Amino acid sequence: MNSISKKLGGALALLTLAACQQSAISAESAVVIAAPAVDEPARTDHSATAVFAGGCFWGVQGVFQHVKGVTSVVSGYTGGDARNASYEAVERGDTGHAESVKITYDPTQISYGKLLQVFFSVAHDPTLLNRQGPDSGTQYRSAIFPQSPVQFSVAEKYIAQLNASHAYSKPLATRIENGKQFYPAEGYHQNYLTLHPNDPYIVFNDLPKVVNLKRIAPDLYRADAVLVRQAM
Repeated sequence: MNSISKKLGGALALLTLAACQQSAISAESAVVIAAPAVDEPARTDHSATAVFAGGCFWGVQGVFQHVKGVTSVVSGYTGGDARNASYEAVERGDTGHAESVKITYDPTQISYGKLLQVFFSVAHDPTLLNRQGPDSGTQYRSAIFPQSPVQFSVAEKYIAQLNASHAYSKPLATRIENGKQFYPAEGYHQNYLTLHPNDPYIVFNDLPKVVNLKRIAPDLYRADAVLVRQAM
């Protein structure tokens, strides 16, 4: 690509981003939902983990990197085993893995239930079965991978709560999958939204999610993303 094309491409991307940001404000691309009626008990420790899958991990990672109380978000694979935890293998859709994120958070600042609220309302559409945006296959399923019995209980009760309240026009397709190991993705997948804000995929599918986080949950939004500090 020559320099003129690069400049035109960059200008187009910026215009598209502005349009996406404006449309995210009015479009129903996020759903305002109630907080979970049952959450994890108050904790005094400062580090816990949560693992979620909600389509392409670029956008899910990007959203949670802007959530207050979150200290790390790593893109990866959950649901299969170590021997096929690679992008090339997972993309075939037959390894059992889902593209996922491992979130490290401070429970004294944000609860597991609040993370679930962001997951369901902003990070993805939980009513879609095995697809999100332009991506389809079981590797893009909506899933929660509890790291403790308490997390399992909170997630199970929250899904029931949201279904009973008819917060969405369809029942949630989100699965709860116990006993699954998380495997970090390749380094080039980490911090992808921040490093590639002009990528058309990011502009159309993922940056509006961050805009929506700021719009509907300003108390949880942080302007500076917490980034993975080293290649995984």
